[in-house]
Amino acid sequence: MTTNPSNYKNGDIYEFRKVHPCGGKNWKMVRAGVDCKLECTTCKRIIIVPRIELQKKIKKVISHEEIPV
Repeated sequence: MTTNPSNYKNGDIYEFRKVHPCGGKNWKMVRAGVDCKLECTTCKRIIIVPRIELQKKIKKVISHEEIPV
């Protein structure tokens, strides 16, 4: 299952297909744009991934963070 790239939002948590070396599979979106900045929820490592590659890496959306307006 791939997610719609226009739905990437800051604060969302995604499950990746492959496991990170620390053992975590969940990543939190820190910044969404052409290049997306993600933080591992287990070890807090930050990576920058192009949006096109991110679309292939995501297995499913774990949660959407609701930001009050």
